Amino acid sequence: MVGKKTIDALVNGGQATAGPPLGPALGPLGVNVLEIVNKINEATKDFAGMKVPVTIVVDPETKEFEVTIGTPTTSALIVSTLNIQKGSGNPKEEKVGDLSLQNVVDLAKKKRSQILAKSLKLSAKEILGSCVSMGVTVEGKDPREVQKGIDEGKYDSLFEKG
Repeated sequence: MVGKKTIDALVNGGQATAGPPLGPALGPLGVNVLEIVNKINEATKDFAGMKVPVTIVVDPETKEFEVTIGTPTTSALIVSTLNIQKGSGNPKEEKVGDLSLQNVVDLAKKKRSQILAKSLKLSAKEILGSCVSMGVTVEGKDPREVQKGIDEGKYDSLFEKG
């Protein structure tokens, strides 16, 4: 008996196709490639314009498959939220955008399953750390200032909902 095959790929959110990298990897397994592509596109449509990690596990015997969708990188989510091309090449001097604290909380919720932090507050602080290195401010402030505010409980009301 042949074991299950795992295919890991990076696809454009909502725009996977039967071409490379999926088609050539899935075709030899005898599965319905279009069915898998459609499932991936449905699951990744909220990440349009971003690279999304995808894992497909196929049982070549039964042709059954399971698709697991990852979350784009934190920096890709920030870039998408701000609708900018990329982070700053010089984050200390050049700021490229400003997120609201609600944006940070929303991003923390999206990344929650892949961040090792034990709480939504800690996940948000991790997002803020990425903001620092990308030259992104939060409500006009340095993200480190906002991290201190989280530690001091200034924004607790935002985290009660999540």
